[in-house]
Amino acid sequence: MSRIVVLGSGAWGTAIALSLHRRRGHLVTLWSHSAEEARQITDAGENILFLPGFPISPQIVVTPDPAAVADADIVVSVIPSEFLRPTLARIRPHLRLGQFIVSATKGVENNTFLRMTQVISEVLETGGLLLSIGALSGPSFALEVAQGQPTAVTVAFSDPDIATLIQNDFSSETLRLYTSTDVIGVELGGALKNVIAIAAGVAAGAGLGYNSAAALMTRGIAEITRLAVACGGRRETLAGLSGVGDLVLTCTGSLSRNRTVGQALGQGRSLPEILESLGGKVAEGVYTTRAALGLARRHNIEMPITEQMELILNHGKDPREAIRDLMLRPGKHEH
Repeated sequence: MSRIVVLGSGAWGTAIALSLHRRRGHLVTLWSHSAEEARQITDAGENILFLPGFPISPQIVVTPDPAAVADADIVVSVIPSEFLRPTLARIRPHLRLGQFIVSATKGVENNTFLRMTQVISEVLETGGLLLSIGALSGPSFALEVAQGQPTAVTVAFSDPDIATLIQNDFSSETLRLYTSTDVIGVELGGALKNVIAIAAGVAAGAGLGYNSAAALMTRGIAEITRLAVACGGRRETLAGLSGVGDLVLTCTGSLSRNRTVGQALGQGRSLPEILESLGGKVAEGVYTTRAALGLARRHNIEMPITEQMELILNHGKDPREAIRDLMLRPGKHEH
């Protein structure tokens, strides 16, 4: 039996907590940044705001207390990228040696261009704490994980024995984990696919067809792979669940918030209006796009789709003009 604390009571954090509880044998705690939100979830017996319709067992403790992590064996971080650093600073005094941290947030920090495991490591090292930190990523809509639909993801730690430990603790008849030692590739695959999903949504919103979607996904994984390899990731990782698998799901699935944002942009709606309509839910690709481009420039990597998405999101470029500019780029050799 493991004591597991899930940091973040959004849809994905709630779904992970439900999956771990359903597996049986673990003591599961769901931590919320807001006392009011924790109270609402406890009183309603479900997460009405982010994942309605799925009963949360009284055996899952929902709390806003940062000290909840003190007794945990495993801490799963599902904090949105823009809030991760200050949240971890609150949590840090209660963490202890011997714990494992699994990052399940798919993003890159703005300004620093750090991956989520790097942000966590940096915050903990500031307090003189060294813990084993890994990443969980793959094609996994929160709704379907909550429903118990069969899902396969990848867990990566530099130490393969720790990855196997997490695999054994998290795997169930509805959630299958594959292990990896490529933390960089797993994280960047999960983060950068959100940018390409916005592009796929833009194409759909602009009325483009399957040819365009296939081209965007294929060239999208090419630029994701270029950057991941330049950062130290492995090419084969991007051909797996946390690369192609997650990309296909997020670019085509109707449950994808990033694709939804892109589709609305392609239909001519403004970004502030679109984000307001999400009702507090996060489309990580909106925040990741600028950071991804900054990381690419640091490594001198060409990412034309990401560049056009940044122009649309942050500079008001017309989506149809962006698509046209992508098509009119100078000819290239495919590989």
